[in-house]
Amino acid sequence: MRNLIFDFGNVLVRWEPERVYLPYFHDDEAQYWYFWRHVCTQELRNRIDAGEDQRHCIDSQKHLFPDYAEPLDMFISHWEETLPGEMPGMSSLLQQLIDDPRYNIFGLTNWSMETFPLARQKFAILQMINNYVVSADVHLVKPDPAIFHLALDRFGIDATQTTFIDDNPANVEAAKAIGIQGIVFTNADDLRSQLL
Repeated sequence: MRNLIFDFGNVLVRWEPERVYLPYFHDDEAQYWYFWRHVCTQELRNRIDAGEDQRHCIDSQKHLFPDYAEPLDMFISHWEETLPGEMPGMSSLLQQLIDDPRYNIFGLTNWSMETFPLARQKFAILQMINNYVVSADVHLVKPDPAIFHLALDRFGIDATQTTFIDDNPANVEAAKAIGIQGIVFTNADDLRSQLL
């Protein structure tokens, strides 16, 4: 039997912050990317995903970048708009894999403690996986190897019998470094061809 661990964002549900921020920056991609890389940074988002209070994190960043207070606040106030729907074809594929006796299905996601419960309530596809680890709950974020070890221990599974599926190549490489097989997700059809 094969264990499959799914990332959630951009694997099961679409996460597209550009839907909020490109209109705000009048479709100026340079401004959008400056904000996303230098103001609303990966470090900031990792702190939130690791379980820090998102309002505290955003407010501390606003002190550093007062000219960007409004778009920083939008990270909280407009988060639902960044999740426009499920990834095409993934609901039916996931159900097929759940029904297949060759597979055990798990989840591992970087997500904030404030918004994950709301997103899981909103999207049926997130309710299909009952055994999962959320970064905010364990105060670790991918690609830290520790979160993969924790997930394996919590699920009671062996790395050598496990495949991790994520859209972020860095996360897949981190999983592979501890002995988990990895697939970089592109779309449902390609994933189906690799698994079934």
